[in-house]
Amino acid sequence: MEVYHRLPSSVRSAAASMRGLTLRSWRYGPETEGLVAEALDRDYWEAQQWKTWQERQLGLLLNRAATKVPYYRDLWSLRRRRGDQSSWEQLENWPILEKDSLRENPGAFIAEDVDPRRMKHLHTSGTTGTSLDLWRSKSTERAWYALFEARCRRWYGLSRHERWAILGGQLVTSVRLRRPPFWVWNSALNQLYMSSYHLAPDLLPHYLDALSRYRITYLYGYSSSLYELAQEALRQGRNDLKMTVALTNAEPVFGYQRAAIERAFQCSVRETYGMAEITAAASECENGRLHLWPDVGHTEIVSDDPHKPNGNAGELVSTGLLNMDMPLIRYRVGDRVTLAPKSDPCSCGRMLPVLASVDGRLDDVIFTKDGRRIGRLDPVFKSDLPIREAQIIQESLDRIRVKYVPATEFTNAAAESLIARLRSHLGNVHVTLERVDEVPRTANGKFRAVISELPEDTRRALLAPPAA
Repeated sequence: MEVYHRLPSSVRSAAASMRGLTLRSWRYGPETEGLVAEALDRDYWEAQQWKTWQERQLGLLLNRAATKVPYYRDLWSLRRRRGDQSSWEQLENWPILEKDSLRENPGAFIAEDVDPRRMKHLHTSGTTGTSLDLWRSKSTERAWYALFEARCRRWYGLSRHERWAILGGQLVTSVRLRRPPFWVWNSALNQLYMSSYHLAPDLLPHYLDALSRYRITYLYGYSSSLYELAQEALRQGRNDLKMTVALTNAEPVFGYQRAAIERAFQCSVRETYGMAEITAAASECENGRLHLWPDVGHTEIVSDDPHKPNGNAGELVSTGLLNMDMPLIRYRVGDRVTLAPKSDPCSCGRMLPVLASVDGRLDDVIFTKDGRRIGRLDPVFKSDLPIREAQIIQESLDRIRVKYVPATEFTNAAAESLIARLRSHLGNVHVTLERVDEVPRTANGKFRAVISELPEDTRRALLAPPAA
């Protein structure tokens, strides 16, 4: 990254485009348009059609997992030796899979008849700062991106050939840079990748100029980042940035954020929900309702009420139906959700289930001394840091504390690397590392990946929506 950041901007864009060619070949192929059409057709399936389809996919998945995937095969072998004769063909007979099990031995979840060297390896911190290794075949990648194309583009009259901008967590330019460009143009994906780490007040006008110069037609990114851009566009009174749609990801979108983004970019805001594990996903229709994608995963809602173990509100447990080569069965996602009742179908006509709310992803915002707001710091952990889990706590504008649970191979060099990565994203801040046995959980068993301890009046002033 040090070498990359020293390259001229044109060379960095060329490197991004070369990488984009590889990603495009993995994500899209001659079958893509057919897969997109099939997904759009399934949007209007009746409940019984979905039930039949999911049962067939689950049957294939469960049998493959029990016979070809080492982790599950060993699980069922042990159960049989203990006299358990329950059928693996029934989903309810499978235990809930925790992230710890996946993290501790991810290779055991790969089917023995595939070669992981021919698969795409993803390393992600997940929604809670917990590092995960995942593998996907090319067919899985193409199936996933066809669904994304259908329900995150075609629903809004778009295609992957449009020119679009993403505000994301990749360090496409050094955080120390104070002059544009704070982005790279990926010509292979028609994508302007804009850094979410340079959204300081004095730098925002450069972002808006880039959106105009690159003729961007729609936006995709963190809600907090899109809101920052929208505030600046409204302050400048710009009316040349009309988009087709603004898609939010990774964070909840609040009402005042939605209103500002819609006014600034003269378009609708549509929320999306998903995860690298691709066991569940959802997108918002034109009526403002968030629809689950049943072809991505079979979902269960585990209620907090022991007298009502299943219901419409509780923890999301899902079984992925796309990745047959690394199946995750009854996987505890780590999010709390509320399903809309079946008696309240969406008037858009799609028969996909409706998520009334996603309640478990409310990470705090980190504020920097130069006025930037950073909604998520997942990329800090998206590498080979030997950390089991971590929580970032902002004590003041220039002080960050990190509670971390080290893996056995954690060293002083790893600690120094973690501090350097945080500073590369946040600037010159004092970082204190606090080694703990477990990151404290909330009452519902989760922990927050980011916590702000700034005084309440300071936070309220920094987070307040702009005056009308």
